[in-house]
Amino acid sequence: MPGKKLDPASPRALLGAELRVARERSAMSQAGLGEKLFVSGSYVGQMEAGTRRITPELAASIDGILGTNGFFARNCVAVAKSKYPNHFAAAAEVEAEALTIREYAPLALPGILQPERYARQVFRAYQPTATEDVIDELVANRLDRAALLKDPTTPMLWCVLDENVLRRVVGGPEVMAEALRHIARLIRSCRIVVQVLPFSAGAHASMGGTLKLMSFEDAPPLAYVQGNAIGLLLDDPATVARHTLTYDLLTASALSPQQSLALIESVAEEYEHEANA
Repeated sequence: MPGKKLDPASPRALLGAELRVARERSAMSQAGLGEKLFVSGSYVGQMEAGTRRITPELAASIDGILGTNGFFARNCVAVAKSKYPNHFAAAAEVEAEALTIREYAPLALPGILQPERYARQVFRAYQPTATEDVIDELVANRLDRAALLKDPTTPMLWCVLDENVLRRVVGGPEVMAEALRHIARLIRSCRIVVQVLPFSAGAHASMGGTLKLMSFEDAPPLAYVQGNAIGLLLDDPATVARHTLTYDLLTASALSPQQSLALIESVAEEYEHEANA
């Protein structure tokens, strides 16, 4: 898998290594095991590398196919624990291994780009009755994801932001100004590429919602689509290719990176004036 290796002593990496040993002992290829599990061979490879979790359902099937006497069913539960919601946990794990991430955000800033105050407002809107401790933990986990950008080059992050993301006021003008200035700084430091899809573009290729594409050093690309408390991580080559075309069409309809930066900074300035009025 990619250059950002998991700790070989991590439970997920160890369980993946055991899967590889058990599969090879049964003289079965990754593709062969994947066929029996109704997943792709690359999915099996990702489980063996520890970049994708072995779910309880797959663990039970693996035990039956490889004759491992319940080993994977017994051990996958603890390994499957994640600090992220179930619908996003698998995507967060592979995101940390990606060489490139391309994301379309129609409603809010991508989580990896959200400053603390913006993220707090988003989570509070999702969970209006949650305790402050719960919100604090959610925000901390989101900010942990942003640590991926501390590496100066990897992953390469390219985002298309719907203009709605800039115009929807999350937390008030001061919070919005801070968030957009944060994006602008990352752009100006050449750490990320951002394009804005303006309202004037009209109908576009991803009217259905969010889209994230991830590529890896030596594994097939993945696509992630997300709705309200639901998400799908997709590895079918035809499906990923279709989503890749969707993203390409979005970038063709969006403003150039230079025009996008100018718009982001202009809107940030508008919010700053409003906050100081």
